Amino acid sequence: MMRTFHIERPDQNRRTAIQEKIDNLNKPKGSLGMLEEIAMQICLIQQTLSPTLSHPCHLLLGGDHGIEREGVSVSPRDVTWQQMINFTHGGGGVNMFCRQHGFHLRIVDVGVDYDLSRVPGIIDRKIARGTRNFLHEPAMTDEQFNRALSVGIDLVDDCHAEGCNILSIGEMGIANTSPSSIWMSLFCHLPLDECIGAGAGLNDAGIQHKRAVLQQAVEKAHTVTGNALACIQYFGGFEMVAAIGAMLRAAELRMIILVDGFIMTACALAAIQLEPAVRDYMIFTHYGDESGHRRMLDSLGVHPLLSLGLRLGEGTGALCAYPIVDSAVRMINEMNNFQNANITKYF
Repeated sequence: MMRTFHIERPDQNRRTAIQEKIDNLNKPKGSLGMLEEIAMQICLIQQTLSPTLSHPCHLLLGGDHGIEREGVSVSPRDVTWQQMINFTHGGGGVNMFCRQHGFHLRIVDVGVDYDLSRVPGIIDRKIARGTRNFLHEPAMTDEQFNRALSVGIDLVDDCHAEGCNILSIGEMGIANTSPSSIWMSLFCHLPLDECIGAGAGLNDAGIQHKRAVLQQAVEKAHTVTGNALACIQYFGGFEMVAAIGAMLRAAELRMIILVDGFIMTACALAAIQLEPAVRDYMIFTHYGDESGHRRMLDSLGVHPLLSLGLRLGEGTGALCAYPIVDSAVRMINEMNNFQNANITKYF
């Protein structure tokens, strides 16, 4: 049985006072656009008129996928462990952006098909050396699902204990666009064809093959496709379920969650299926280059902060968006109001 989460929607009673503070900053009403929306959301999460961002943390979760054996990705699974080691040397995009924006990076092996237990800098939380091939059987057992969920929960608890109140999550897992596409199709009620893209760089023939494999997998798993929890377990990756656990626990602790591109949006979508209130704690940061991502964001009714054409993963879009979130907090805390600035309120 899945752990029970107690996620409360932010109390809306402060909304009027927050809006009055935003509207009385010395600027035309609404002139700072999405910054005002972000400030409102964070103030509601923290239940304050003076929000803070403290000790930002980034979880980089690694795992391999059995479906990769079906040739649905242009990259071989060896790239997963090779990149995980590269991250420990500080050479990845995620490392650069974490350094730039002051994030504490945790690199976590949740299910990589390689022995990384002796690699300094990698937290060993391996459940198995990759999931099973969901073309033929469920990707994970009940016990493995709950372990993966607990990995995310425990990591967030560690971050929170250090004073973190804003979290971003990234992934490293060859072929994880495949379960993401299936979740998108099932949870957004869209044809699977509209949810499948090139991943790390498939050509047209490769995309057609991927579509055929995933369609066959969904048809074989028809008995579970009406149950969100069963779908997450049947198709998901260990790193993806850990991300879901992290999101749910972060919301339970009233932390801000920065959601990255296609795969992390799919994880957010899955988390919302399990606990709808988690949505209130999420800031969607980036519209990625994967086919279908815009449709998924539209189905959630959200507008991401950035559209940079990124498709690296690793949570890089969320990290790039952090300064915008910081600007929203600085706006409401540091801008003067009309009265103190001796400016006539002109609206």
